[in-house]
Amino acid sequence: MTGLFGGARVSKDDIRIEAYGTLDELNSFIGALISSMDIEGQNEILIEVQNRLFTIGSNLASDPSRDMITPDLTEADIKILEDAMDNMNENIEPLRAFILPGGSLAVGLCHQCRTICRRAERRVVSLNNVSSVDNLIGKYLNRLSDYLFVLGRMIAKSQGVKEVNWEPRKT
Repeated sequence: MTGLFGGARVSKDDIRIEAYGTLDELNSFIGALISSMDIEGQNEILIEVQNRLFTIGSNLASDPSRDMITPDLTEADIKILEDAMDNMNENIEPLRAFILPGGSLAVGLCHQCRTICRRAERRVVSLNNVSSVDNLIGKYLNRLSDYLFVLGRMIAKSQGVKEVNWEPRKT
């Protein structure tokens, strides 16, 4: 058993714990990503993302039966990600095929972060099926995973790493 903010006790494998535990894992991998790259403006955005992941985590870790005051997530937080994606997309080739994750450590970490973010989003959806979750949380995680994908492509370009297209087996 473990405690939520506000005092409730839940099982360690409760979907609420799974959801914010996955956010914690994502936050750790984003820290590794920050340490592996330096693209102008992106490290600052990633640090902001880390702060917002703590915001989301504090919301999810709070006892839903109590009226807890937690930090807020806003549409402006989502707009930061969308604006960053728009700026990066102006500087990379349009995507014409599925690409394989990898090419460099930083690109691989972007894809690792993206997949953990998608898992966190799925855990939040599962939690929302049993306990109401602010809809901005799911929206933020969805946009964050897209941002991480575009960031991986931007890093590949800045490092001169060739993206490898997925080649389906020919039968």
